[in-house]
Order: sequence, then C-alpha cells, then structure tokens
Amino acid sequence: MNTVLIIDDEEKLRSLMARIISLENFTVVEAATLNAGLKKLDSQNIDVVLCDVKLPDGNGVDFVKEAKQKFQLIEFILLTAYGNITDGVQAIKNGAFDYIIKGDDNNKIIPLLHQAVEKVTIQKQKAISISSKEKYHFDNIIGESAAIKNAIQLAQKIAITDINVLLLGETGTGKEVFANAIHSNSKRNNQPFIAINCSAFSKHLLESELFGYKVGAYTGAVKDKKGLIELANNGTLFLDEIGEMNVELQAKLLRVLENKEFIKLGDEKTTKVNIRVIAATNRNLKTEIVKGNFREDLFYRLNGFTIQLPSLKERKEDIALLAHYFLTLYATKNNIDLLHINSNALQALQQYEWKGNIRELKNVIECAAILTDSKQILAEHLPYEVQQSNNAIPNNLLLATIEKQHIQKVLLHTKGNKTETAKLLGIGLTTLYRKIEEYQISYSFPK
Repeated sequence: MNTVLIIDDEEKLRSLMARIISLENFTVVEAATLNAGLKKLDSQNIDVVLCDVKLPDGNGVDFVKEAKQKFQLIEFILLTAYGNITDGVQAIKNGAFDYIIKGDDNNKIIPLLHQAVEKVTIQKQKAISISSKEKYHFDNIIGESAAIKNAIQLAQKIAITDINVLLLGETGTGKEVFANAIHSNSKRNNQPFIAINCSAFSKHLLESELFGYKVGAYTGAVKDKKGLIELANNGTLFLDEIGEMNVELQAKLLRVLENKEFIKLGDEKTTKVNIRVIAATNRNLKTEIVKGNFREDLFYRLNGFTIQLPSLKERKEDIALLAHYFLTLYATKNNIDLLHINSNALQALQQYEWKGNIRELKNVIECAAILTDSKQILAEHLPYEVQQSNNAIPNNLLLATIEKQHIQKVLLHTKGNKTETAKLLGIGLTTLYRKIEEYQISYSFPK
C-alpha cells in the first residue's frame, strides 16, 4: 500500500482530503507545517506528498526544491488556493510533479496521485536491480587502454574469491558493470546479484529496502517485506554510492558483515545471511572518515580489495571504440543503418573532458544520432561544449543559435518529454526549463 503525506495547516480540509484519499487504498499521514512534514519524511516511507503552498513556516514552492534534493524518489504535488503562472512554472522547475488549484482541480487529485505513484515505482525499479537477467562478463567491457586492462585484470583475479570489493571511480565509469562482471565470474554466479543505488533513497527508506520489515513496523507496513540483504542470500549485494549512506545505517551494515546476521525492522529475532558485498563510491572515503561521515571500521570491512576504475580522460584511446559501440546499439535499437562519425567530430570527442565519463559519452552519441539527418555524425551534431573542445563550431553560428536548435531537435524526438530530453542532453531538468524559457522554445508536439 502506498503512503501519501498531506501537509496543510487547514485541519478540516486536511482531514477531508485524508478520508477521500484513504478510500482509494492509500495510507495517509498528516502534518500541519513544513517542519512537521520533514520529520514525517525522515521517519516514514512516504511515496507522494500533497503540500499546500502557503504554510505558517514557509512556502511550498521553495520547500519542494529543498526536499527533492534529500528525497529524490518522493513526488510532490503542490496545492494552492490562488494559483499563478509564475509559481506554477517555478514549482515544476523545483521538481514538483504538479501544481494544482484547490477547489477547481479537486477531481484531478486522485488521478494525479496514481500517476505520481507509478513514477515513484518506476524510479525505485531503476535504483534497484534484483537478479538482473543481463549478466556482464569481462569480455563485455570495451577498451584497449592500459588503464582499463589493468582494472579488468585485477577484477578477474579477485572474482573467483569471496572477498568483499570496493570499486572507486568517478560517476559514469562503469562501476555497476564491473560489479556484475565480478559476480558473473564468481562461484556465486548462479545466485542473485542485487544492486541498489544508496544515494537515491532517504535514510528510512534505504533501511527498509536493505533490511526489510515486519508487518506493523511503521505506518504503511501492512505486510512483511524481505529486504535486499535477505534476497541476496548466497549471492552478491552491490551497494552503489556507499559514501552517501547514513552513519547509523553504516553501523547496521557493519554488523551484517561481521556477524552474517541482521534484525528486520519491527522484528525481535535475527536473520542469518551469507552474502558477498561489492561497494562503490565516487567519494574519497578516507576524507569522509576524517569528517565523521563514514565509519573507519566499515571502510576496512568493505575494503577487502580495492579497484580504481579509470576515468575517460585516463583512457582517451578508448573513446572511438566506445562511441562506435554506442552507435551500434542505437542503430540496432531503432532498426536503422549504422551511422559513422567523421574525423572532426571524433577529434572533438577525444579532446573533450568527460566529467560524466562513459554515461555522458553514451548520451552525447545517442543525442547526436537523433540530430543528424544523414548517415554521418558531424561536429555540429555534438553539444556546444564538446564542439568547443576542438574549435569545431562553424564561425557563422552563435552559441545561442546552436544550443536552441540542439534543444528543439531533441524535444521533437522525445515528443516534448522534458525528463527524457534532459537525460539525452545530459543536463538537469531545471536547466532545461530555464533554457526553454530563455530561448522561448515551443514544446507542444503531436503524440
């Protein structure tokens, strides 16, 4: 059963909404202020928040921006008695799922809640991979550079052991692919491989996802749930972005690694498990230990063997291979002839500093394939900053013109889907909205 938090200081209206929503098979939690709402978000598993705009201790529009940074998987629907376009636009930019007017839009609330829950469910599925059918092997890791070959050789050596592994590297360097390959080449390869992105969950939600709970452990816990640690029994648990885990949860994880047992939320007895843990982070954990953000004893438990994954700037000779691979994937997926990258565009790709690494390169290649009208990707099909790395921009085109055309073409491809457009462009959703407004880009496209 999904849980909705209503934040509204009008008690009668809040209670009325709570009754209506609960009839639709939602668990409802109430709060009269933003501060009280934050405490509910910290302590309970909330899926969707219905929040008034004007509250005694703040503005709902500003609250969404702050809350979405901390609770990425929760959707926020803002309610206002006096709607205005400026607030509505800003609410969406700040990450709100929708912005509706009390009274006029009451009939929209229930359908919106179901839509928001559906999005939450999809996002959770993306953040958690349970026994993925897609198994990676070391042969699937593309690259001929010394840096990537060295990482692969180390991973191959420790894959056959049962030692815990710590993967270090920048965002987008392929840490989950390596973790999957290590599992696939281990003696646990016929058992579950379960991956979770720790940064995507709030402390309370991450705890319930990892450890599970017994019925009645908290509001909304209407039946027992097995946690990912239990589901990974005899297999491998991959903890991505381990550096984002709350210190209290780190202590509970440490007990699992030391004693091979844990206690579910709301339970009294221990559950035994046999798991191998592969953890990954883009943070410097030794620095985080000094700051008090990461437990030193957990670090040494996880750090049975460390592999540093190279960034793209350390393996630039692999960029052409990766770009061709992503083009092949795109062509196969869309049933089109294979595209080619001209030398000028390839040189720009090789000279660019890839902050998002392989993930960013994949997005750029896919976006370029969308933009080209021929069989070839040219420098002009690449994002401005990539073109700039090779001085590949045609002199007769201004930056604003290039950027506007780039965004328009991708919006056309996604039929106006801003979330997908932002992903393909490799920018944040808020940045996309700002660019749309700045360039006055129309995004009403036929379905």
